[in-house]
Amino acid sequence: MFKNFVSLLLCLCITTAAFSQIKKDTISLSEVVLKGAPIQKTIQNTAAAVAVLTAVDINKSDGLILTPILNTIPGVSMQQGALNTNRIMVRGIGARAQFGTTKIKAYFDGIPLTTGEGETTIDDLNLGAIEKIEITKGPNATSFGSGLGGVIQLFSKETPPRETFAKAATTFGSFGLLHQQYTAGYANAKSNWYSSFANVQQDGFRANSDYNRKTVNVHGKQQLGSKGKLSFLGTFTRLKAFIPSSINENDFNNNPEKAAPTWAAAKGFESYDKVLLGLAHQHQFSAKWSLQTSVFGSFKDAYEPRPFDILEDNTNTVGLRSHANFKDQLFAVPMELSFGTELLREQYKNTLYRNLYQSHPGQGSVQGEAFSSVNQNRNYSTFFVQMELQLNSKLQLETGLSFNNTSYLLANETNQNEPNSFGAVWSPRVGLSYQVSKGKHLYTSVSNGFSVPSVAETLTPQGKINISLKPELGWNYELGFKGNWLKQKLYTEIALYTTQIKNLLVARRTAEDQFVGINAGSSSHSGLEYVLRYALLNREQVQIKTYVSGALNVFKFNEFIDGDADYSGNQLTGAPQSQFNFGFDVQTKLGISWNTALQTVGKIPMNDSNTKYSDRYALLDSKVTYLFRLFKGLNAEVNAGVNNALNRKYAANILPNAVGFGTAAPRYFYPGNPVNYYGGFSVLYSF
Repeated sequence: MFKNFVSLLLCLCITTAAFSQIKKDTISLSEVVLKGAPIQKTIQNTAAAVAVLTAVDINKSDGLILTPILNTIPGVSMQQGALNTNRIMVRGIGARAQFGTTKIKAYFDGIPLTTGEGETTIDDLNLGAIEKIEITKGPNATSFGSGLGGVIQLFSKETPPRETFAKAATTFGSFGLLHQQYTAGYANAKSNWYSSFANVQQDGFRANSDYNRKTVNVHGKQQLGSKGKLSFLGTFTRLKAFIPSSINENDFNNNPEKAAPTWAAAKGFESYDKVLLGLAHQHQFSAKWSLQTSVFGSFKDAYEPRPFDILEDNTNTVGLRSHANFKDQLFAVPMELSFGTELLREQYKNTLYRNLYQSHPGQGSVQGEAFSSVNQNRNYSTFFVQMELQLNSKLQLETGLSFNNTSYLLANETNQNEPNSFGAVWSPRVGLSYQVSKGKHLYTSVSNGFSVPSVAETLTPQGKINISLKPELGWNYELGFKGNWLKQKLYTEIALYTTQIKNLLVARRTAEDQFVGINAGSSSHSGLEYVLRYALLNREQVQIKTYVSGALNVFKFNEFIDGDADYSGNQLTGAPQSQFNFGFDVQTKLGISWNTALQTVGKIPMNDSNTKYSDRYALLDSKVTYLFRLFKGLNAEVNAGVNNALNRKYAANILPNAVGFGTAAPRYFYPGNPVNYYGGFSVLYSF
């Protein structure tokens, strides 16, 4: 019945859309101002490849996770093994990470989501509280320090000016999905407050994949006189998510809903409470000088029973980020200067216990005695300066330089307060943007970035610090074009780039749950990215838009020797060879909209020797929404959608270089969900 309801609503909205009315959309993507950059400017005037997603884009999906949204961006790939198991890579950087996202930095309203050792988690955020996402690809964001792959910046929603509202929304779906959201906001001339609560529950397609997450967000801004503004962000997350883990090729083909046998027997899961707090102050001293400073802190208390042990850990982080801006003229040339710092100190503690699940059949994980305890202090600092010069009416110069330092202090059974510092890393950047004609810009840039090893990668199998391990360093060279055509009906972007990385960090597996890092050579990341967005119809009655985007990737090891194996010249493990996206959006004045997206992903090398590849696949998603007014001040929305409408079998995530221990086959595959449906409704009262 649920499938029939979704199908009926899809047909109804598709049929109705052509006969409805809407308000014309005259805002061009190129005119969007980048909110996260210290020196703010439009996308078109920026000498870098930057993608922007809005709440409208997020609302085209089921609202659970960013995977289908991020994957529409050429050069960005998010592999999702489960709602709590994913990996984001940008231009192939971060593709070989074993678990999670590395080498990419992320911020929520200017507060780092990236830990002191470089791991980023964004899958536990409530997407309903996000208004905008900006992604800078490659090492082009000087003021954000470490991150060869780039920077992801998320911004929270705000209440519309002079409005008070309350909203309740519920979504039901396949595999026992229940998603509830409650939001409220208040705004007047000087204050703006927005709060939300989200509850997500799902049984999951696979065994041992139950998921339960509760998230609370509070965001506020207060005007302080005519020149100052104070803002606050608070986020609380409580998660318990079971882990099916990866499976071997035979199970992937014949029994994809199966969990890995050891994880199923142990009933492995992860659970944590996480708090993120931030307070920021902005002040405009004069027409020339302004200052923005934020202080932030986070706390995470986690517990994770795994087949090989039980991990209990907690993380405490405090930090500061501040930058001053100065506008003037330099030798009669308009100039803007920004300089500042980001400081972060993190304390991490963990204890490992033996998991006695094998001696207690059917009970799942049973905690035994502790056998390891680790205390870590992680310190990260960056100091940066950026300057932009308007050389003439058409030519703009961007320059930047950052000084970065990362250090770890580790204490465990074999190391007593043994430090490890990666020294000073300087990252320069220069870019030029030239206005070829009105609405059309050509740009080029050269930039340098780096990525430090995680704490785990710095440890030898004996638990000693490997002080010879070096951070990865990379130079990025880029040439691109951004332009509007046909009276702004057509917007195009194209980018050619190559990133050359040395001191390549390679995670060598030493046990089922252990890896050591080595500097094994160099890699080359080159590619072509393109975006076309076209307004097919832009009338009072109906808007019809379409887009095409994609990437052709040439990612390879220049030099890679691991022991007796020489992988030089092989394709980079874990990264797709190509991406292609096609989207079709219809919106009507009556409140009916229809969004359809087709995503194709090329083959992915699964091991360094390139002897195994995943199959290419295509996913088709579609959603319809009907927004209508019940009476004055009270609006309602009904929506329904389908994911993987073609019911393709595909590997949603790959475990690079999986190794089979004993007689077990390697477990490379995280199966993607088959066709699944969802539908929901919401009511909004504003006054």
